[in-house]
Amino acid sequence: MADIRSNFLGIQSPNPFWLASAPPTDKEINVTRAFEAGWGGVVWKTLGEDPPVVNVNGPRYSTLMSQDRRVIGLNNIELITDRPLHTNLEEIKRVKRNWPDRAMIVSLMVPCEEQSWKNILPLVEDTGADGIELNFGCPHGMSERGMGAAVGQVPEYIQMVTAWCKHYSKLPVIVKLTPNITDVRHPARAAKAGGADAVSLINTINSIMGVDLDRMVMSPSTDGWGSHGGYCGPAVKPIALNMVAEIARDAQTAGLPISGIGGITTWRDAAEYIALGCGTVQVCTAAMVYGFKIVQDMCDGLSNFMDEHGYATLDDFKGQAVPTVKDWKNLNLNHIEKAVINQDACIQCGRCHVVCEDTSHQAITFTKEGGVRKFEINEAECVGCNLCVSICPVPECITMRALEPGEVDVRTGKTVTGEYANWTTHPNNPQRVSAAA
Repeated sequence: MADIRSNFLGIQSPNPFWLASAPPTDKEINVTRAFEAGWGGVVWKTLGEDPPVVNVNGPRYSTLMSQDRRVIGLNNIELITDRPLHTNLEEIKRVKRNWPDRAMIVSLMVPCEEQSWKNILPLVEDTGADGIELNFGCPHGMSERGMGAAVGQVPEYIQMVTAWCKHYSKLPVIVKLTPNITDVRHPARAAKAGGADAVSLINTINSIMGVDLDRMVMSPSTDGWGSHGGYCGPAVKPIALNMVAEIARDAQTAGLPISGIGGITTWRDAAEYIALGCGTVQVCTAAMVYGFKIVQDMCDGLSNFMDEHGYATLDDFKGQAVPTVKDWKNLNLNHIEKAVINQDACIQCGRCHVVCEDTSHQAITFTKEGGVRKFEINEAECVGCNLCVSICPVPECITMRALEPGEVDVRTGKTVTGEYANWTTHPNNPQRVSAAA
């Protein structure tokens, strides 16, 4: 049986699944229910100074739905906790005392002033919490007050505040990064320079979910007005995975522990984050859509996956996919693939033909004999783009075949050599000499 216990910065938890700092972790009753359901840890909803912030008393969420009414994106305009600081601290202390084997991380956001951080850190330490997460990512409301993403978008501020926290607290410091930035490596480097023990990412993305065209009002709205919010859910996962990979493979941040966040709904999502270097994963939207017990499926699925692949612990596959992520210039331009259609599996829907004919390379032919439709790959036109595989509704009906050395690519007439060559050495690159050097 695979061991899915997590040891992140010395913080032990029975599994790597933590609830992210969000509405599900705002109260003792919620967190207790989460632990009863099996979550390995929580990041308590962001604490701030008293008096507490004020949230809108109305719609805070809006969703992006798939055609089958599944939530694939969630927009949120809720701010940090709107409960008094002492109330949160007392509840954190009780929960940690009652659940000593679970990870308890406290998210923090106070003004970008040294005294404010100096004041709140010992209060959090007194709760017995295992660590703190600095919320440098909130994209709405708080950023307009000079906190959240307003700090996370300035590497110098990240380094400065992180250094304050390391100076005034003995707890591990996790810096939560905003995706609302051009290059996530710069804030990650700043966090490391400030002494951060880890980073977590991504926080939510600036978004407006839609417009009510009958009322001509953005959605959601409060008394006829709306504001941009934070976007999360399954649809942000590709963005998050890219940012996680950038930090994991950057020479200046490689080895920096990462807690992955963004669209994690299944065990497979979690395994992908771990394969790209994450030690834990944080979940919010999936819990808000399906309830806390979803963690049981996540744990079972991850354990079964590890058993099937012979991974005894999380460390056995953590980061294994990182070396496969490269800059485009390093991709092998001598590697050739062609699409292959399994005629026995094909349902003759024609989607592959339509998209290839209209938007790609006219490499899928269509014939009809005796009322039977047939679609075939024309290798003389196929560039191996994978579009047909991506849109085919039948799994494994269309696959890709790599040409072996010695085969001729009928599209170009060239023989496949099997030798590696990339853009830095390509004859079409006017800078190939300097690039190769």
